[in-house]
Amino acid sequence: MPRADGTDGAKGTDTAVAVAVTTAAPGSGSGPFPAAESARPPARPRRTRAALWALPPVAALALVFLYPLALVVWQSFTPEDGGHSTAPYAAVLAEASFREALVNTVLIAVGATVGALLLGLALSLVIAFVPFPGGRALSRFIDIFLAFPSFLITLALLFLYGTVGMANGLWTELTGAARGPLDFLHTPWGVLLAEVTYFTPFVMRPLLAAFSQVETGQLEAAASLGARPWRVVRKVILPEALPSLAAGGALVLVLCLNEFGIVLFTGAKDVVTLPMLVYTKAILDGDYTGACVVAVVNVALSVALYALYRTVASRTGGGAGPRTGGAPHRAGA
Repeated sequence: MPRADGTDGAKGTDTAVAVAVTTAAPGSGSGPFPAAESARPPARPRRTRAALWALPPVAALALVFLYPLALVVWQSFTPEDGGHSTAPYAAVLAEASFREALVNTVLIAVGATVGALLLGLALSLVIAFVPFPGGRALSRFIDIFLAFPSFLITLALLFLYGTVGMANGLWTELTGAARGPLDFLHTPWGVLLAEVTYFTPFVMRPLLAAFSQVETGQLEAAASLGARPWRVVRKVILPEALPSLAAGGALVLVLCLNEFGIVLFTGAKDVVTLPMLVYTKAILDGDYTGACVVAVVNVALSVALYALYRTVASRTGGGAGPRTGGAPHRAGA
């Protein structure tokens, strides 16, 4: 609209705005549009503050964990006659007791892992996809079971299947025999049973979480096409649960390699594993250097298995992410 002086009012307004924008110096805080970089704090002080916040937990970790571990490694290279060399490793690795303990540790850990995987998968399928009374309570009990100490499970098995346990006591009362037929808890089979019993919930927990993400539509479509339950499990459910199954199996394998309480409380004198050999050398024999050598080998074996698991998990895509869609009707969900 023309003004009284003959100029265009809209044109004058645009010119005034342009002048106000161009007169604001770049990087200054004045003008109608302050520079964005003036509102941001410098990056260097921010990184310094982050480093200061991270310093206390890192120092605590180094003091509580890394320093004792470094002392164990240092002691493993220190012979009793002084100095530092690899002679303690050569001496311990040449012992027949070490080789026997290594074989026992690996065989029991692998056997317990396979047993926990099979039993955990079967129980998880029942809890997740077979509605029954008490399924939800049983699923919650698994979380509580994870907090139980391992020796408590071993004591429970001793009360049930020990030499003077309930099963043998019932047998002697019914038959009049002097002793019962069950005497396997002091053998490798007893250690294997105790570890499978204790570590199965460690497999079930990630499996139940994975089963809760399986879409109902996939199960209904497979059932409507006439697929039998085992085929549905093999073609639909298991592919979704394989990453969680691998994660649970890797965790159980590492825990079984380092298990000490179960072997000790079963009283299996002929079953010597690497943790038991550390205890024997340090407490009973007073050979602290040899105990440190066995401990370092045990730690190296565990770290190697964990690194292998991480490599396989990264190449296979890791865990399964959350899926969209409704969750299937299940007892433990």
